Amino acid sequence: MNRTRFNIDGAWLVCAIVGVSVGGIVWLAGAHDAANVVWGITTLLGAIPLVLDIVRSLARREFGVDWIALFAIVGCLGLDQYLAGAVIALMLSTGQTLESYADRRAHRELSDLLERAPRQVHRYEDGSLQTRPIDEVRLGDRLFVKTGEVVPVDGLMESDAVLDESALTGESRPVERLRGDLVRSGAVNAGSGLDLHATSTAADSTYAGIVRLVEEAERQKAPSVRLADRYAMVFVPVTLVIAFGALAITADWIRWLSVLVVATPCPLILAVPIAIVGGISRAAKRGVIVKGGGSLETLARGRTLMFDKTGTLTSGIPQLADVETFGPIDPDELLRLAASVDQVSVHVMATSIVRAAGERGLELSFPEEVDERYGAGIAGTVDGRKVALGKTEFVTGGGQLPRRAREIRRRTILDGSSCVFVGVDGEIAGAIV
Repeated sequence: MNRTRFNIDGAWLVCAIVGVSVGGIVWLAGAHDAANVVWGITTLLGAIPLVLDIVRSLARREFGVDWIALFAIVGCLGLDQYLAGAVIALMLSTGQTLESYADRRAHRELSDLLERAPRQVHRYEDGSLQTRPIDEVRLGDRLFVKTGEVVPVDGLMESDAVLDESALTGESRPVERLRGDLVRSGAVNAGSGLDLHATSTAADSTYAGIVRLVEEAERQKAPSVRLADRYAMVFVPVTLVIAFGALAITADWIRWLSVLVVATPCPLILAVPIAIVGGISRAAKRGVIVKGGGSLETLARGRTLMFDKTGTLTSGIPQLADVETFGPIDPDELLRLAASVDQVSVHVMATSIVRAAGERGLELSFPEEVDERYGAGIAGTVDGRKVALGKTEFVTGGGQLPRRAREIRRRTILDGSSCVFVGVDGEIAGAIV
């Protein structure tokens, strides 16, 4: 639908450009009557979409400022000012095409949300695992979510799991969920495969609700749009009074038409919807759900912002802040060893550690004898050295942390950051913050 509308508006714009250009060339060639015919046809073609929009508005019992544009076009045709009418048609078609383009982009980014939603689920049926369309999920169904898949519907966990909930909460750190916990659709399984019992259908799930919020927001009119339409009840009559006043004073219909042409409110009609749709779509792309244009405009008047948690202030992607070492090992070497092992890990933090090593220009080695335990850590051999990273219990084997390591863990808890401890050859060698 959006693509069709964009193509129609684009064709309208092309006709207007061609009409104005061809008419100008014919005029310069000396065929003034032929030029007026070309501009007149261009004006008529430009009036058709405008009339259709006004008819649709009247059907909704709405009165908009685009009436001025219609009066101006009719006046141009009636007073043989075909060039002015063609220019108005060009202005309207340009603005309409820009609006369609913005609307198309907005729905393209909304489509990204829809494409991220799973289309199929893995459901246990008679002791076997079957792949079914997500719409067939019923309350109480037992589902299986593979590593890296998006949780399809809300459900209760049958086992412990590690989830990436950044798409829902903004928190970049993975979250550990225990057996019996409620997990929301839209989270990504960052650990091993998990089983859950569905507590909602696909239509009633959390992620489907987020998509509906974005769709509803893009359908709503912002206060500025409603304000422009409300002012149309005043703006249109005032414009006509001024136009007829100019006619009464000068006895010149061209003066009457000039007032209408100048008052043609293309910016008022088009600028606000483009800005609102663009703002909502950009926010959706960055993971921010805006419920409507009114909320977006209210935000522009805000002077103080209050956030309910730190997660809303993160970028959604964990970034390396520091590398702490507890012995003679160099920080870059510690990071290189950790990143080498994390190359084969599916953990959310692993990608950030590998990326940080690449940004420092460190040459990574492919690990051997890798053993990853979801929710605990990963271990492997890098260039003949035993490397382990993850939780303290996994890295130390249940042993006691050095004093410096305890200080780092306490500091990260206080400032809301995360740390991954790294062990080399059986000894805890440092931490990545």
